[in-house]
Amino acid sequence: MKASRKVQKILSNYEGDSPGVKGNLCRMLMEGRLKGTGKMIILPVDQGFEHGPARTYAPNAPAYDPHYHYQLAIDAGLNAFAAPLGMLEAGADTFAGQIPTILKMNSANSLMSATAGKDQAVTAGVDDALRLGCAAIGFTIYPGSDAQLGMFEEIVELRREAASVGIPTVIWSYPRGEAISKDGETAIDVAAYAAQIAALIGAHVIKIKLSTDHLEVPEAKKVFEEQKIDISTQAARVAECMRSAFNGRRIVVFSGGAKKGEDAVFDDARAIRDGGGNGSIIGRNSFQREKSEAMAMFDKLVDIYKNGA
Repeated sequence: MKASRKVQKILSNYEGDSPGVKGNLCRMLMEGRLKGTGKMIILPVDQGFEHGPARTYAPNAPAYDPHYHYQLAIDAGLNAFAAPLGMLEAGADTFAGQIPTILKMNSANSLMSATAGKDQAVTAGVDDALRLGCAAIGFTIYPGSDAQLGMFEEIVELRREAASVGIPTVIWSYPRGEAISKDGETAIDVAAYAAQIAALIGAHVIKIKLSTDHLEVPEAKKVFEEQKIDISTQAARVAECMRSAFNGRRIVVFSGGAKKGEDAVFDDARAIRDGGGNGSIIGRNSFQREKSEAMAMFDKLVDIYKNGA
């Protein structure tokens, strides 16, 4: 596998990492139809844990089968497929070597009480990632939760262990919890802060949500206004999040969220591209559609990232 100059430049930003970690990052960046461009589209399928099977898969019944998701990621020419332990194990032998995989190592569920707090359970180990031949581990943190400090400590230890055996870390940095409002979960100041936190605790790839122009934290709002930071468009907000991810020295992909119209998905991708983001991580907006529809959508997304469509 030969790395493009663009990918070599991205890898050069990871100055403290081993050849093993960089090799696995390269493996994902050089996979699929966006290989070598520095852009990525990743299929994440961890929503069954978070929302339950019917809410997740019933809109497209074949998606109950883990093999469906492996094959979708392969057929669509994506960069990687991310899922919890059981789902990866269910297809690991059949699809070995055909698509880079990311082991999602912690999860929450919707059966917990509202008073339980925003937290996730660690459900897999680095040894599982090695055994399954994964290209990376994935982990969610909740900036804004009363449980956030414990989550930070968990991923710092898991990241250290994974890096010691050449495996990079993808951090889902999703603000939520007792310290912020519902609007604050997608506020631009909070989203940029979430990207910064993930970068500072060692994320090799950062996954965040697209943000709104809402400013949640009064002290941050004052600075955004005094410094006239542009947050007027989605592309400008993507650029601000990239600036917060070490001025673009870390790979940042943006989640697709709940299923929505295709035009909205495409508009999001254009904003990510124009704001300098590294790509999309799209789950429900793909696998909740019939496969031919999902494939056509991925065709368009690749075209947006590759050709500026």
